[in-house]
Amino acid sequence: MGETQVYYFDNAATSWPKPEAVYRAVDRALRTGGSPGRSGHQRTLAAERQLYEAREKVASFFGVSKPSSLIFTLNATDALNMAIKGLLKKGDHVLTTPCEYNSVARPLNAMARDGLITVTEIPCTGQGTLDVTGLSSLFLPHTALVIATHASNVTGQLMPVEELGAAARARQVPFLLDAAQTAGVYPLSLKTLQADMVVFSGHKGPLGPQGVGGLILEEGLALRPWREGGTGSRSHEVLQPQVMPDYLEAGTMNMPGIAGLQAGIDYIESVGLDSIRFHEVRLASKLREGLKKIPGTRVYGPADPEEGVAVVSFTLDGLDCGDVGFILEEVHGILCRTGLHCAPGAHRCLGTFPQGTVRLSPGFSTTEEDVDYLLEAVAEIAFEAGLG
Repeated sequence: MGETQVYYFDNAATSWPKPEAVYRAVDRALRTGGSPGRSGHQRTLAAERQLYEAREKVASFFGVSKPSSLIFTLNATDALNMAIKGLLKKGDHVLTTPCEYNSVARPLNAMARDGLITVTEIPCTGQGTLDVTGLSSLFLPHTALVIATHASNVTGQLMPVEELGAAARARQVPFLLDAAQTAGVYPLSLKTLQADMVVFSGHKGPLGPQGVGGLILEEGLALRPWREGGTGSRSHEVLQPQVMPDYLEAGTMNMPGIAGLQAGIDYIESVGLDSIRFHEVRLASKLREGLKKIPGTRVYGPADPEEGVAVVSFTLDGLDCGDVGFILEEVHGILCRTGLHCAPGAHRCLGTFPQGTVRLSPGFSTTEEDVDYLLEAVAEIAFEAGLG
């Protein structure tokens, strides 16, 4: 009995399928073994070379001139906690947005609850964009950090991060950019964005496996270690070695994940980031326009597809989004995500809280025929629900 056809529209959660080279790289790293810095035998030395090459490759991809400024992390959540808790101290003020993922919102809210920091959110419009007209007035004398997502994981909307970065830089306030939804699918120029710290997920746009991400630091920016322990270097010292990247990379490195990430970046460079961007924008545009034609459908996100990434959210009048997602999978073999997408603030801006939306996120492997099939499935659900 053959496997049921699957139509994957959940790349904002994790990209799939991965390039074959990624699967091979992960398998090869697992079979080779070796832990960088933990011994002097040939397997360890091979792993150290792999780590060095991967760091150089990923740093170059993001335009980072000094590879030691790239810290490999467990995921984007790990990197965000590393940046937030490694920089902020008691009495600090943080300027952020209501559209952030819970990996930003929860650490900030926990620190605010404990009386350590205060937080101000930049106003958000009903379309899910930021209102930066009064941005200057939101900075306080003790503002110590600005945090913003590059693109909403609910609507795909690209945020005005260049303006945020410029405003922060003018006041010598560090700017932390969450690029989990843009890294690997949208051109990133750290210089243009004026970001002091950039967080990325390895398993989404960069096409690597789960369990790896990264934090890029502006040279000279000091953080307290998020975790401390073995680094394979300066083992005689009782405190965390100050040298980068060891200072922030305690523990055994995820070499299969890092090898897979390197292979994913290689693939992106071979096909061209511009080609990926063009393909995904075209599919997202087709999705939005097709959904708008279906009776009872409300579509959220930028009107201009160039102002977003390939993330499209919608609701069907009178239908629970969880029920819609269940029908899409059980009846049509379409995999997507429903609910609040770990970003409740964004849904409050859109007016879709607490029910959430149905989120569709095509990837580079998605075809126009896949989109056509999905639109037919949604139209069928709307018709059977008596909409229109």
